[in-house]
Amino acid sequence: MWTAFGLALTMSTRNSDGIHAGVPLVIGAMCRLMRSISRRRFIADGSLALGAVTLWPYHSTGDGRLTARPVSHPADPLPPGTHVLWMVDGRETVVVVPSTIQPDQPAPLMLALHGATQSSEFTLRAMQNAAEAAGVIMIAPSSADRTWDAILGRSFAGDCAQMDRALAQVFQHCAIDPRRVAIAGFSDGATYALSLGVVNGDLFTHIIAYSPGFMIPGTRHGRPRVFISHGRNDPVLPFERCGQRLATELTHDGYSVEFVPFDDGHAVPPEIATQATGWFAG
Repeated sequence: MWTAFGLALTMSTRNSDGIHAGVPLVIGAMCRLMRSISRRRFIADGSLALGAVTLWPYHSTGDGRLTARPVSHPADPLPPGTHVLWMVDGRETVVVVPSTIQPDQPAPLMLALHGATQSSEFTLRAMQNAAEAAGVIMIAPSSADRTWDAILGRSFAGDCAQMDRALAQVFQHCAIDPRRVAIAGFSDGATYALSLGVVNGDLFTHIIAYSPGFMIPGTRHGRPRVFISHGRNDPVLPFERCGQRLATELTHDGYSVEFVPFDDGHAVPPEIATQATGWFAG
């Protein structure tokens, strides 16, 4: 049931499960932590640049800090179903409340982000079943542009603000367990989720990154647990330079990281989504 609630060029590939995966706008050299590579180095190292068409600048002006927090006594609980928080230019930001949710029992919450050229429709196809099976409330925003703002070099700006707005609305109307608040994403969305997640580790207890590319520098808070999956045969974001590298570096930085490689390409296999969501929701 759907209800209303409030108000660079890329390629597209088809995964083995039939879900289209948007190719990130920034790939190749961006697969390493950006704090360790300069813009000049990126341009010069052609062996790492796999046809990127947009450069993400090293310095970000937005800090990415989110202010929304779960509340003790939410009002007017949202009923089960898919609720449209708002729609801009046909791109919806939605929240999905599973049928198993009890309004008086705090539930886990996941903010789930799509990849480049996609929208919340992809997120629902790729992650909704796993979320509903695990009893997880899921917010699926849509980026204002063809991918998320900080990846386009606009810092954590409008998209980040809209995520904060969506979280605040859901916190006001759903009982959320503050010990189980996750940010998740695929491809560009995974890059954004990792980056925003460590900056807001005092809100997000868990981060789920399906096939991430790199991380955007920011001041870190808290120590969220991290789940990273990546296909060994990923033709878009190379396994060794992206997911595997990020898992290694975050582990070195002291984060608890669950790294799950799989034999596929640039995708969110349903069994991986189920594993990740169960890992988070407990």
